[in-house]
Amino acid sequence: MAKKASIDRPKRWDQPFGPKMKERDIDQALSLPLLSSIDAKAFPKSQKLRDIIKFDSRKVAYKKGDIVIRQGDYGNSVFLPISGSQRLIVKVPESIVKDEPALTTDTTDGHKQSFWQALKRRITQPKYAEVRDLQSYVGTSTSVRNVGSGAVPVARSFIKNVERIRAECETVKMSIEQNNMFGEIAALTRSVRTATIFADEDSELLEIRWQGLRDIRNRDKWFRAFIDDRYRERAMLRQLQSLPLFAHMPEDTLAEICQQTRYETFGDFEWNRTFKKADARDSESVIDNEPVIAQQGHYPNDLIVIASGFGRVSEMLDRKERTVDYLDRHDVFGLEEIVANWRGDDHVPYVRSLRAIGYVDILLIPSALIERHLLPNIPEDQLPNLVVDDENPWEQRSHEGRMDQNLIDFLINNRTINGTQTMMVNTDRCVNCDDCVRACAAAHDNNPRFVRHGPSEGNLMVANACMHCVDPVCLIGCPTGAIGRHQITGNVIINDLSCIGCGTCAASCPYDNIRMVEIRDQNGDFIVDRATYAPIVKATKCDLCQDQLTGPACQLACPHDALVRIDMRDHKSVVEWLNR
Repeated sequence: MAKKASIDRPKRWDQPFGPKMKERDIDQALSLPLLSSIDAKAFPKSQKLRDIIKFDSRKVAYKKGDIVIRQGDYGNSVFLPISGSQRLIVKVPESIVKDEPALTTDTTDGHKQSFWQALKRRITQPKYAEVRDLQSYVGTSTSVRNVGSGAVPVARSFIKNVERIRAECETVKMSIEQNNMFGEIAALTRSVRTATIFADEDSELLEIRWQGLRDIRNRDKWFRAFIDDRYRERAMLRQLQSLPLFAHMPEDTLAEICQQTRYETFGDFEWNRTFKKADARDSESVIDNEPVIAQQGHYPNDLIVIASGFGRVSEMLDRKERTVDYLDRHDVFGLEEIVANWRGDDHVPYVRSLRAIGYVDILLIPSALIERHLLPNIPEDQLPNLVVDDENPWEQRSHEGRMDQNLIDFLINNRTINGTQTMMVNTDRCVNCDDCVRACAAAHDNNPRFVRHGPSEGNLMVANACMHCVDPVCLIGCPTGAIGRHQITGNVIINDLSCIGCGTCAASCPYDNIRMVEIRDQNGDFIVDRATYAPIVKATKCDLCQDQLTGPACQLACPHDALVRIDMRDHKSVVEWLNR
C-alpha cells in the first residue's frame, strides 16, 4: 500500500501577528491599564491570556508624524498606547490635503471628464500598454517611508509637516490616561476607520489583531462589557436609527433597546484567505461548513439584525437543506415569527434557518422589546405575514418569475452577492466579439481592467472584474492607503501615485480581480527601481470608468445587450435581468 502524504494539522498560532513577543514585552503589555484588569484564570490552558498577547499582538514603534490609523482605511486591529502621545484629526482644510497626501485614501474628486477632455485623451492615447508620466511621481514618495529590518521592508505613510497640522487643522491630543484604546469599533465590525490618528511624538503602541480582541472579549466578562459599552455608545445607536423599522422611534426608547441588545459575530473573519470557487465545491458541503446563527424549529427569542456581512436563509427539504434567500447589511431575520407570536399564535418557531456566509456581525434584539415598543406602533396591514411551506421570497420580488434554485446556490456559494457592481454576462447573447474588452482597454492605458472569463452557471457568467464589494477585503493591509472607497461614489479605487506595488490587495482579493502590472514610460520602456533595477509594478483593476462621461465602457460597448454591471443588493433588478 502506498504511503499516504501527511502534514501537521495547521494550528491557531502558526502565523504570529508580528515578531515574537519576548516575556518582558508580554509583561509590559499585561501591565497596561486596560489589560491589567483581565482575569487570566478565565482562559483555558489551550488559549492562555499570555499566549494571546504573545501571538496575536505586536509592539509597534511610530516616529513623530507617522500615521497610526487613517480615515477610510479598513480596520482589523486595535491599538493600546504604551508610550508617547497621539493626535486625532477632526477636520482638515482642503489645502492641507493637497500637500499631505498621507492623510487620505481618496485623492480623486469624482468629477467626470468633459467631452473635450475625453476626446483629447482618445487622440493622445499612447500606443503602449500601462504608460505613466514619470513627472507625476515626482515628490509623491516623500510621504511614505520604509520601516523595520526584515527581508521585505514595510511601508508606512507619514505626515511631512506635523507643526502645520497642529496649527491649521482641528485636532485633539490623545493621552494614555484618557484614551487607553482606539480603533476597536472598526476592528470589531471590519468597517472603515472614521478618523485619522497620527503619532504626535515618537511613540510605542501595542497592536492586537482582531482574533486576539475577539478571544479576550469572549473570555473576560469585564472586558466584554467594556467593549460592548463602547460599541453601544459609538456605533449601535446609529446602526439602529438607519433601519427603516426604527427610523421614527424616540431616541430614549432606542437607547433602552441598545442597552439590552447583544452584539455577536459568526464565521471566519479572514474568509477570503481560504475561499474557493463554488464550481470546485459541493453545494451541500458549503452549507454544512457555515455556522448556524438561528436554527429552523427553534423559538425566536430575538430579532436578528445583520450589522455587516451576509447570511444564508435555508430550510429543510427532503432531509436536505435548501437555500431560499440571502440577507445583507440592515436586513432582519425572525420578524415574521415574532409578529405571529405577538398576534397570539401558539409558539411559532423559526420556519427557516440562518447561517453565516463567510463572516457576519449580528445584533440580537430581545423579542419582548420588539413586542413592547415596535409592533404596537405599526399599522396592522403593514405587519409582515409568515412565509411558510414552499413559498420562495424570490418569487415575491419580481413579476417576471423566480430564480432557479441552482442559480441561487451559485451566486451565494461564489460570494457574487458581495458585489455592488458585479459584471454579469448572458452567454446566450454574447458572441465573443470582445468589444467590451477593447472598450475597457481604450479607457485604461491600452490594458483592459477585467478578463472576460469567470465562474458560470447555465447561460450566466460572472466575469473577473472588480465587483466594488460590500465587504472589500482587498482594503485590509494596504500600507499606504492606496486602495480605498471613493467618498463620493463609494467605488473601490486605487490611487496609482500612492501604490507601491506590494501586491497585498491582489493577494487579498478572493475573486482574482486585481492584477499587478509593470508600467512603462512614453517610449514604451519599462520603468525600473533606481536602486535594484527591478521593474516598477502597480496594482490595477476596474474603476468603473469613474471619470468617463458615459459610465462603464464595457457595458456601453456591448452590441448585443449581453453584459450588465449590477448591484446584487437590488434583488428585484437582479431577478428581472436574469429572467428577461
